[in-house]
Amino acid sequence: MLGLFDSGLGGLTVVRRVRSLLPTADLVFFADQAHVPYGNRSPEDLRGLLRHNLRWLDEQNVDAIVMGCNTSCAIADRYGWPATRAVVLDLIDSAAIAVERAGYRRIGVVATAATASSGAYGRKIRARVPGASVVEVAAPELVPLVEAGRVEGEEPRAAVRRACEGLPRDLDAVVLACTHYPILDAHFAAALGAGTARLDPAVVQAERAVLLADELRFGTGSGLARYVTNADADAFRANVVRIIGDPDPRVERLARQPIRT
Repeated sequence: MLGLFDSGLGGLTVVRRVRSLLPTADLVFFADQAHVPYGNRSPEDLRGLLRHNLRWLDEQNVDAIVMGCNTSCAIADRYGWPATRAVVLDLIDSAAIAVERAGYRRIGVVATAATASSGAYGRKIRARVPGASVVEVAAPELVPLVEAGRVEGEEPRAAVRRACEGLPRDLDAVVLACTHYPILDAHFAAALGAGTARLDPAVVQAERAVLLADELRFGTGSGLARYVTNADADAFRANVVRIIGDPDPRVERLARQPIRT
């Protein structure tokens, strides 16, 4: 069984990619909406949340953890991954693979404040593409908009435009370095123009999940997907239906627990 987590709805964009390639794999996705957004939290908060969420997935007996949270991957890049029983697929590694494959050398990265300030994207992309130019900018307005369902109209369009104003104009590609951001992809397309590619790390993340499922032999199951939140289950269910397209998802509410360190 696959385990995934994110601070909120963004991780569903990774679930969507994974389920398209592994439709018979069983999976559980945890949305830590009681603590969203992650991007403005301290490193100590983020380390505690990462340990807590990985521990919870371990308790679900998952075979692998396919990360759906860039900010958590960035904090792990800085401080190391907590010990887990399951193998962990790092989302920022997948983004760097995507950049290398495409041959891009002038890269913009739009991310949460915590991810951008960590420099993790720049380090991992340059490790795979020596000499690459990487500019990382923070877009703290975007996650709250997605979580509130305000993804259409002038408000999110203007917020994306403001985020992109911090990027150089001569980029080959921009990485959408938060899994919430692909939900706003149409606004990024309008802000960046046709000459700049947009990279969603979830594409390569899902491909790597397929390889891992083959290696560990857990890709064939009942196709059961559990969606778990520690916030409003009814609102979460509506978003699962909208983003995943599952008309009758299995949604559970997890009581909010103190973060164990």
